[in-house]
Amino acid sequence: MKQVELDRLDQHILAILQQDGRISNQQLAEQIGLSPAACWRRVRSLEETGIITGYSAQLAPERIGQGLCVLVNLSLQRHTIDSTADIERQVSSYPEVLQCFAVTGNADFVLRVIVPDMASYDRFLNEKIFTLQGIAQVNSNFALREIKNTQTIPLGSAE
Repeated sequence: MKQVELDRLDQHILAILQQDGRISNQQLAEQIGLSPAACWRRVRSLEETGIITGYSAQLAPERIGQGLCVLVNLSLQRHTIDSTADIERQVSSYPEVLQCFAVTGNADFVLRVIVPDMASYDRFLNEKIFTLQGIAQVNSNFALREIKNTQTIPLGSAE
């Protein structure tokens, strides 16, 4: 995918929106130093080019009964396009899996899984992960506490 060049104003818009996605266009325009119409056009362009991919609310998992975070390393028995694609498709369908990365190193995939408790994680493993075809090994790392969790992407000189 081709990288899009961002000028100082676009970088400033993105930095503000990453901190407060609910800011009004009027407030954003004031902070950037643009008219509301010009600001809206820039935000719209950032959305249309796929730089801004969406807006969402950030939730506190423990406050809604989803307090156990597990980083799961999956290793495959064999590496074929079909088996890998099938595992990616299956894992992507599991609501407990918040993130899935294909990685290098000791594992082939790293999953970030959120569940209510250890019994729920045991069910998740037995009913979902252990039923996947082609998995050689599963290693679980339980998060003791969260040190940093951000979706904010550094933008260089804008911040």
